[in-house]
Amino acid sequence: QVQLVESGGGLVQAGDSLRLSCAASGFTLDYYGVAWFRQAPGKEHEGVSCISFSDERTYYADSVKGRFTISRDNAKNTVYLQMNSLKPEDTGVYYCGAAGDDFIGPSLLARWDHTFYWGQGTQVTVSS
Repeated sequence: QVQLVESGGGLVQAGDSLRLSCAASGFTLDYYGVAWFRQAPGKEHEGVSCISFSDERTYYADSVKGRFTISRDNAKNTVYLQMNSLKPEDTGVYYCGAAGDDFIGPSLLARWDHTFYWGQGTQVTVSS
């Protein structure tokens, strides 16, 4: 089955850190960009960060700049999201989606529907 598998979520306290993983299953991430989105209960998908394949350029939502870092290990077919200084408003289900490399840019963070192969997501809960 071709999909991305998210993992690494959990219940943490404000100020803690988590590292999420996004592993490709059934295909290679080579030549694909990857974006992380999150969805809080009752809210729309919110773009968090994205990374290209060609030059590993990265983009972040203003709400996570300086706290989150996206990276990729192509040898492991995996993209990571390091989340530091977590806040209660970071709570939600985090999903990763693949996208054409040319689509990687700040505008992709507003277009969940331009990504594909997303998995079941991983829950992140930050308590105050």
